[in-house]
Amino acid sequence: MNQEVLRIGKYEFTSRLIVGTGKYPSLEVMRQAHEASETQMVTVAIRRIHLDDPSGKTLLDYLDRSKYAILPNTAGCFTAKDAVLTAHLAREALQTDLIKLEVIGDTDTLYPDTRETIAAAEILVKDGFTVLPYIVDDPVACKRLEEIGCAAVMPLAAPIGSGLGVCNPYSIRIIKECAKIPVIVDAGVGTASDAAIAMELGVDALLMNTGIAAANDPVLMAHAMRNAVMAGRQAFLAGRMEKRLYANASSPMQDLIGTSRRK
Repeated sequence: MNQEVLRIGKYEFTSRLIVGTGKYPSLEVMRQAHEASETQMVTVAIRRIHLDDPSGKTLLDYLDRSKYAILPNTAGCFTAKDAVLTAHLAREALQTDLIKLEVIGDTDTLYPDTRETIAAAEILVKDGFTVLPYIVDDPVACKRLEEIGCAAVMPLAAPIGSGLGVCNPYSIRIIKECAKIPVIVDAGVGTASDAAIAMELGVDALLMNTGIAAANDPVLMAHAMRNAVMAGRQAFLAGRMEKRLYANASSPMQDLIGTSRRK
C-alpha cells in the first residue's frame, strides 16, 4: 500500500504516530523506542528540560533532528500567558514554529482549560506558530480552534497517563466528521488495541507517551504501537463489514436442505 502523507500546516509526514520523551527508564531506552516506533515527530516538554546543561548530554542529544521533527509543548502551563511565553522560548531555543499547546485546568485529571487554551491559540496563530492544541473531546471547542487557524486539533481519548483507551468514541467520531484539519488523538492510549481502535475511528494520527514509556519493555511496545497505528489506519480505509444480529454464511445457503426458522 502506498504511504499516505499526513499534512500538518506546511509539514508532511508518512508516520501517523507521534511519540513523547518523558518517563522512560533512560534516555538510551527512549532513543531505541523512538527508532522502533518509526515516528517522524517527537514532543518535548520545554519547561522540563535543560537546554544548556554543562554536565553532559541533554535530552536533545538523543534526538536526531535529521530524522525527527521536534514538537515542543507547553506542559506545565496553567494560563494562556504562561503558555504563550513558553511557546516563544521554545521557538527561539529549538528554531521551530511547531508548538503543542497545553494549558491545564485541573491538577488531578490534567484536563485542559478550554477558555485559556483558545485564548492562547488565538495569540500563537497570529504570532506565526503552527499550533496543535491539546483539548477536551468537545466538538464545539475543536471547531472553534479550527476557525482560529490551528493546524490540527488534539482531543484527549482519556486523562493523560491513564491508559484507559478511547473513553468516548462517539465524540471523537463527531470531531473527525466536522473537522477540515487533522485530528490527532492525544492522551489515554495504553496498549496496541487502544491505538488500533482510535485509528479505526478515522482520526489522522495518535500522540502517545506513557503507553510506550511505562511498558515493561518500552522498545517492544513502541514497535507494537507502530503496527497498531498502521493496522487501524488500513482497517479504516478498507471499511469494516456491516454488523449483523444473525449469522451470514460465507458460502451460499440457497441450495442446502432446510430453511431458516426466521420467516
